[in-house]
Amino acid sequence: MSQSETDERELGAAGSQLSTAPQEDAPAAGPSLGVIGWARWFWRQLTSMRVALILLFLLSLGSIPGSLVPQTSVDEIKVRDFKAAHETLTPIYEKLQLFDVYSSVWFSAIYILLFVSLIGCIVPRTWQFVGQLRSRPPRAPGRLTRLPAYATWRTEAEPEQVREAALAMLKKRRFRADATGNAVAAEKGYLREAGNLLFHIALIVILVAFAVGQLFKSEGGKLVVEGAGGGFSNTLTQYDNFKSGSLFDIDDLAPFSFELDKFVATYERNGPQKGTPRTYEAHVRYAEGADGKDKKAVVEVNKPLIVDGSKVYLIGHGFAPVVTVKDGKGKVVFTGAVPLLPIDSNATSTGAIKVPDGYRNAKGEKEQLGFNAFFVPTFAGDGKGQMFSQFPAADYPVLALSAYHGSFGSLGMDSGLPQNVYQLNTDKMKEFKDKNGDLLKKRMVPGETMELPDGAGSITYEKELKEWATFQVSQQPGNDLALLGAAAALAGLVGSLFIQRRRIWVRASRGADGVTVVEMAGLGRAESAKLPEELAELAALLNAEAPTAPEPEPEPEESDEPDVVPAEGAGK
Repeated sequence: MSQSETDERELGAAGSQLSTAPQEDAPAAGPSLGVIGWARWFWRQLTSMRVALILLFLLSLGSIPGSLVPQTSVDEIKVRDFKAAHETLTPIYEKLQLFDVYSSVWFSAIYILLFVSLIGCIVPRTWQFVGQLRSRPPRAPGRLTRLPAYATWRTEAEPEQVREAALAMLKKRRFRADATGNAVAAEKGYLREAGNLLFHIALIVILVAFAVGQLFKSEGGKLVVEGAGGGFSNTLTQYDNFKSGSLFDIDDLAPFSFELDKFVATYERNGPQKGTPRTYEAHVRYAEGADGKDKKAVVEVNKPLIVDGSKVYLIGHGFAPVVTVKDGKGKVVFTGAVPLLPIDSNATSTGAIKVPDGYRNAKGEKEQLGFNAFFVPTFAGDGKGQMFSQFPAADYPVLALSAYHGSFGSLGMDSGLPQNVYQLNTDKMKEFKDKNGDLLKKRMVPGETMELPDGAGSITYEKELKEWATFQVSQQPGNDLALLGAAAALAGLVGSLFIQRRRIWVRASRGADGVTVVEMAGLGRAESAKLPEELAELAALLNAEAPTAPEPEPEPEESDEPDVVPAEGAGK
């Protein structure tokens, strides 16, 4: 073997294992692979970092339809409306499981393959990294001059003294150093590979947290009106809507309750941002357990109330006018606050008032009443355009109603089919007529009453105006684990990007003239300007311990011509 081939072999050994990344095996020429061979090949491909990155990209890509297409697990009503509006796309979306993306077969397959790929990639790299930590730094190559960073000088210090000084200096600079033969080998920057492994382990933690959150989560919404009777108890029947993971148990609901004492909202009143909300505050009283003492708290946007692992978020707000409905004999058949849903930023709201029981018409027959309601907290005034609110605060509240009646069951509330409580289905109802034969309707301010024709009764818009708030009660057991994984991934990414793994060798040997020759060289995983700078700094420190020897004086050159001796008496 030639000297150059020997040098290349030694340099290859010195530069090896700067990373625990698996080596790509070139396809071997030969007979076709058998079943076991193909299985090994598939496993190596699946556990390669390239495939893991591809699967991670596919997982992100697959999440996009879950954000754009309504999901059954989130809102069944939106899914039903989407299907009704897109009859052509619906069969395609159903076959592709786009209405249930996160529980679909293809999404689960990508998720599981990514999980297996990361584990299969990380486990062998971790064992290899542990083995590197327990091993000694590789010996110095035969020719240090071939390395990208190199320094040399001559010193009068003994080689043993130079090596001892180099070993102490490198250990003081937190290098893993070892003296072998006439050289000292040192290595630093293992945290780079540790950060790389930590980043990929953190990805597994995030995937596990996502799975735990999807399987054991619970999430529900509740609209609560302020004041007495406006409360909520964390039981399944109290929710307006509720969804949970497949492994969630109803007994896991945390026992607590709360009431909305008042809702405080302030808005910008002047300037270009007029009407912009400044504060949304839900003042609540809550109690933990069945016999817990009442405690006061303020729930704000993005500042949830945390009770026994559950988070109560404030997600919406609106108005609930108080109305009273009487029959023809003056008997009160309905009284209470009716929540109305806002349709614009100024809280223009719509809804329905339904009286399913207790009402009898002038003939004594049981009937049901229904009223379409339109509410504006700040009315512009008569003759000033359409009835839309001019400001979200209740500066000039006006309630507009139109009245309907029908036989018992015409409201459809007893059909057993789900319906929107904020909409009035008038298909089976009749209009109350005014004196002109048109639909009976009236615009009212607080304290006004609309009389129903022919002594059928009345409805009064009371002077009390309440506000409501919608809360989302969420229990996500995987959130803390996901946060831990995200923090670990960030720390690992920083370590893998900004820490450079490098090796330093110091060789001290006696030259032919008896003077010690010191050689220093460095090698990094990637070319970096910091390696020569660090080597120069280390060389300066070692040179202070083993200073450069003075250059030997050149010997006088011998002349080929004979010396001329002046004759006696010459020059006299």
